[in-house]
Amino acid sequence: MLIYIVRHGETPANSLGYMQGQSNDPINENGRALAVITGQGLKGVTFDECISSPLIRAKETAEILLRESGNENVPISIDERLMEINLGDWERKKFRPGEREVDEEQIRIFFTDPFNFEKRPGGESIREVCDRTQEFLKELLARDDDKTYLITTHGFALRGMLNFLYEDQSDYWHGHVPYNCAVNIIEGKNGIGRLIADDRIYYDMDDAVDQYAKF
Repeated sequence: MLIYIVRHGETPANSLGYMQGQSNDPINENGRALAVITGQGLKGVTFDECISSPLIRAKETAEILLRESGNENVPISIDERLMEINLGDWERKKFRPGEREVDEEQIRIFFTDPFNFEKRPGGESIREVCDRTQEFLKELLARDDDKTYLITTHGFALRGMLNFLYEDQSDYWHGHVPYNCAVNIIEGKNGIGRLIADDRIYYDMDDAVDQYAKF
């Protein structure tokens, strides 16, 4: 079993610097371009099944990846557990210095020590995101078949899902917020997953813009 887990392409929220959460924004022109390159980089991989977050940015990314990799006939199913974190009253709020609309200390914690981030009113806790995303992944691993899966999700959800596979589970962001269209590959055997590709980028690293370095 092989599981390819991909973060969606760039969105207006990513480029403009506001908290996206479960806001249902599409990917932008650059996001589509990154997804095209990534999909072309996956040519030669035959996907048996694709599962996406219900949010449009993840579904659009899945469609492009399948088309460009030569898997356009693979249907896309939806799993709610792949959604991004619900940020409650922080959704669509700007977070960058000079235009920040969120608490400075809490946004610092969010990007440096999320396990101590205070759950926003109406939103989810970090542990809740880990629980639902890891439940999804562990159920998939339990199939223990010979299939290859494509999963499209979101940056925070991706890190929560893979946290139990990381050597340092205390570092939620695994050193970095995953770049748009970053590809992680898990090899599954006997219900156990092993990370064999970590945040792989198929486009030019000069285009891998860190939208979060100056939060």
